[in-house]
Amino acid sequence: MTLIELRGVSKTFPPTRKGGEPVHAVRDVDLSVEAGEIVGIVGYSGAGKSTLVRLVNALEPATSGQLFVDGTDLTTLGERQLQKVRLDIGMIFQQFNLLQSRTVWGNVAYPLEVAGVPKAEHQRRISDLLNFVGLADKAHAWPEELSGGQKQRVGIARALATSPKILLADEATSALDPETTVEVLRLLAKVNTELGITIVVITHEMDVVKTIADRVVVMEQGRIVEQGPVFEIFSAPREQATRRFVATLVDAVPDAVEIEGLRRTHGGRLLTLSFRDESVSQSAVFAEIIGRGVEFELVFGGIEDVRGRSFGHLTLELRGDAAAVDEAVRAVGALVETTEVA
Repeated sequence: MTLIELRGVSKTFPPTRKGGEPVHAVRDVDLSVEAGEIVGIVGYSGAGKSTLVRLVNALEPATSGQLFVDGTDLTTLGERQLQKVRLDIGMIFQQFNLLQSRTVWGNVAYPLEVAGVPKAEHQRRISDLLNFVGLADKAHAWPEELSGGQKQRVGIARALATSPKILLADEATSALDPETTVEVLRLLAKVNTELGITIVVITHEMDVVKTIADRVVVMEQGRIVEQGPVFEIFSAPREQATRRFVATLVDAVPDAVEIEGLRRTHGGRLLTLSFRDESVSQSAVFAEIIGRGVEFELVFGGIEDVRGRSFGHLTLELRGDAAAVDEAVRAVGALVETTEVA
């Protein structure tokens, strides 16, 4: 079932100064998110990803197009109706946005108060949520007493308070250290699998997408330039913007400058192997080289794993009898895609 659908959605802001040009933050976007998915939206600063989220949670009206959430076109609703829609959409932020004047308990209670949930239900709901995010012992702590990871856990509990169908995470791990990021991502995966909540993650960190997302959407200058299953997009990116993001995870084929450096230190024949999926193991490829009496050394590249499926590029230096090296190159080429490094 499609839970979020954008059809030709655009958002244009007025000029920021007199005589300036309008700002086209989102341009003619088509996007569908299925119920139960985790979708990662990536893009560099100014790509339009945060504006897109504000359109989905009805904090910004679309300039044109249609935007459906659970079958309702938000572009046709008034403010009172939009307030009801927002109860089905939770939001977590990079800087946590906790109320400093309230305890952990009070922060989680706040959306329940706004939604008019009877006080009698608060105790059970808040207690369940704090147990779910692992902060039952911090119920009466103040935000200033919490670590960054704990603050984000409170933010997640607060976002879940009204039992939303959708959770939007806008750069939710950008302010966290790597270890804490892993913990928060595990919690988000738990929210998805155990509570069945659809999650849209806005990030510029491809490692976040790799860890939890089912699909990835790449934005540039307000447009979606590429989208699809995470493994397919990561292992065979078509657009330059996507290739730049994927390169932050794993080295690709060496460029001219890198080749020059390799040539200065490695006198053998250089060959780049491109692996995609688990159909051919590295050990099988290496066995073809070793079996022909050819020595090899890994000099560039790397392999990345996405939920048990691997992809990446390895550049090898091959040394030995020229005929044996030729034979090894042909044998390896029959197993994986190869590129001679000129």
